Amino acid sequence: MGSIRIISGQYRGRKIQVYDAEGLRPTTDRVKETLFNWLQCDITGSRCLDLFSGTGSLSFEALSRYAGSVTMVELNKKSAELIRENLRLLNISNAELIVGDAVKFAQKRNTREPYNIVFLDPPFRKGFLSQIAELLNNNAFLCNNALIYVEQEVELTTELPENWTLLKSKKAGQVSFNLYRKD
Repeated sequence: MGSIRIISGQYRGRKIQVYDAEGLRPTTDRVKETLFNWLQCDITGSRCLDLFSGTGSLSFEALSRYAGSVTMVELNKKSAELIRENLRLLNISNAELIVGDAVKFAQKRNTREPYNIVFLDPPFRKGFLSQIAELLNNNAFLCNNALIYVEQEVELTTELPENWTLLKSKKAGQVSFNLYRKD
């Protein structure tokens, strides 16, 4: 096990335990800081979806910055157990954890209120990104003007829906991180 730090907001400085699994790469503090600077005017009160939650790093940062609610989807049961424990320790009640496959989750038509912000940080070199983007777009997961954060390998060129407009883009080491808006 390891730990990550929440960098800002109501839980600023708190460390949360994370499962140290092969292939799990928590978003770095530098990237999180940039991302949440991009989202600073939009995060408060937003409905967020964190597919491929992993450590829950992006979800906990969003919750710390007063997101209205966060739905996390994580397949790894040990990671999900730690996410659940961290939610309990921080006494967070406006988050839902779904233990299951993110692709299967997105294949079903969304019957809930659409999300304002979506975090997409799938496992690298698995080819999930284009498929999951189309599913979210076509199955009523995104509200109009939804913001979609995409983290991927720097060398990867991914085909995303035509109605997603790139707003911001940066690179950090092996990672490209981008913010899109659904038009």
